Amino acid sequence: MAASHGLPPPAVGILTASVSIPDDVIFRDLDGEIIILNLASGVYFGLNAVGSRAWSALAESGSVPHAIEVLKSEFDVEDDVLHRDVIDLITTLSDQGLIRIKLGDCR
Repeated sequence: MAASHGLPPPAVGILTASVSIPDDVIFRDLDGEIIILNLASGVYFGLNAVGSRAWSALAESGSVPHAIEVLKSEFDVEDDVLHRDVIDLITTLSDQGLIRIKLGDCR
């Protein structure tokens, strides 16, 4: 699959997914960095400025493709790098119970 850039199929699926923030997850912007807390599990997560922008774009739209477009327009980054970073971020957040992924084409 040429467009996948060597990513496994489940990871590539994240690029067209939608996401939602569980009801027991809260977040706040503190001087340009997002702090996320899962009230049910006590998991606490901090994001740097770029990760915070990705989180904000995801929280606003629930659309991974939209978040990717926002990040591409605001940061000078190659598509391959951006896709891998977004997949890594969403996977990590999902693994920690801070975001839910719904695979499928949300474009």
